[in-house]
Amino acid sequence: MKLRTTLGATVGALALVLSMAGSAQAAQGNFHYKYVDGYGQERHVTLHNPHSGKCINLHAVGEDDELPGYGPHNDTDTVVTVFLGANCEGPDWRLKAHGKPAKDTLEVRSVRFDEPGTTYEEKREDKREQDRYEQELRRK
Repeated sequence: MKLRTTLGATVGALALVLSMAGSAQAAQGNFHYKYVDGYGQERHVTLHNPHSGKCINLHAVGEDDELPGYGPHNDTDTVVTVFLGANCEGPDWRLKAHGKPAKDTLEVRSVRFDEPGTTYEEKREDKREQDRYEQELRRK
């Protein structure tokens, strides 16, 4: 009887740990942006709990031959980098977690959400170090 109870508790604990590990890969909250469709109508798109750590080409604006989206608003718990180009290329801009909506002049085609728990300041310093490293490589 004790073996069954122990086995059941172990399986339950393992299921709980695995379910928590899967949810750690998503930013919690919503990311919004706007775009103009082929009929000239402004559309609003919301990504719910978007996946972290990978590039996301945004719906209806994620190709370089389409008009970009604009006015992104990061209302997730994770810092996000928005890119003017598809496939997370081109000029980029960082938006804080639970930040204010960006102006409509900020255009976007793709995004990458940081891993949950990473602060804006940590990522800014990482970006500065990467920029310094790339500048050194160009000088050589």
